[in-house]
Amino acid sequence: MRILPVLAFAGLLSFSGCVQTIAVNTVGGLVDEGFSAFTEESDLAFAEQALPANLKLLEIMLKNRPENVRLLHLASLGYNSYALGFLEDKEPDRAREFYLRGRDFGLRLLRQDDEMAKALDGSLDDLKAALAGRGPDDVPGAFWTGFGWGSYIYLSLQNTDAIADLPRAEALMQYVAANDSTYYYAGADVFLGTLYGSRPKILGGDPDLSRRHFERALRINGGKFLMTYVYYARSYAVQTQNEALFEELLNRVDAAPIDILPEFRLANAIAKAKSKLLRAKKSDLF
Repeated sequence: MRILPVLAFAGLLSFSGCVQTIAVNTVGGLVDEGFSAFTEESDLAFAEQALPANLKLLEIMLKNRPENVRLLHLASLGYNSYALGFLEDKEPDRAREFYLRGRDFGLRLLRQDDEMAKALDGSLDDLKAALAGRGPDDVPGAFWTGFGWGSYIYLSLQNTDAIADLPRAEALMQYVAANDSTYYYAGADVFLGTLYGSRPKILGGDPDLSRRHFERALRINGGKFLMTYVYYARSYAVQTQNEALFEELLNRVDAAPIDILPEFRLANAIAKAKSKLLRAKKSDLF
């Protein structure tokens, strides 16, 4: 007589789990599709207010589906974007924390593969070897992990432990550049151009390599992803003390219409804001 209630309870749990899975997948799909609408926004104040709630929604859904690839990708992208667009220039301490969140969601994505998980826990050579044998499927996870990691390090230059991890972020971005150079509007080349252009040669900088990465990025994105010009000016132009190039690059950002890349107005609006901030620091840079 007790078997039927037990079976009914088990069936109820199973049904509840199915409903929960369907709900997460359905809402996840809406969030995924809706994210493109978010990136089309050009009002920075509105975007800054709207993004945190959406990020928490992603985290709530990940509680139920912790290995969902789509949700992990969006969470990594979202936290990194929020730190870059709305915290880095005003609240660097908070930006560091949010970059780490973005990195960690990306790491969770990469660690779903046992070989990659082992390599990430191993040496730099282990990581490079694992990446060398992989195709483009890991590009999103590698890009956003590397982006969050590298951006955190950029804001933590007094932390020797943080700096020690920079080669890992570099290896991830080199993998992205080699396997899908078009991803995120040539984002890996922008990252690598910034990395090699931000340091003097004695500390590992390489201005020529930096310039080649930026020029490659501009060929790929057609100069429509305006953040390329901002990072080009902030790193290579400043490090080589090329004031004329600095002005030319920022002028291109300022003159470009916000609709030059309609599906990514938000990133270009952020680039325009960063261009103004960078130009205001010019007397300290040259």
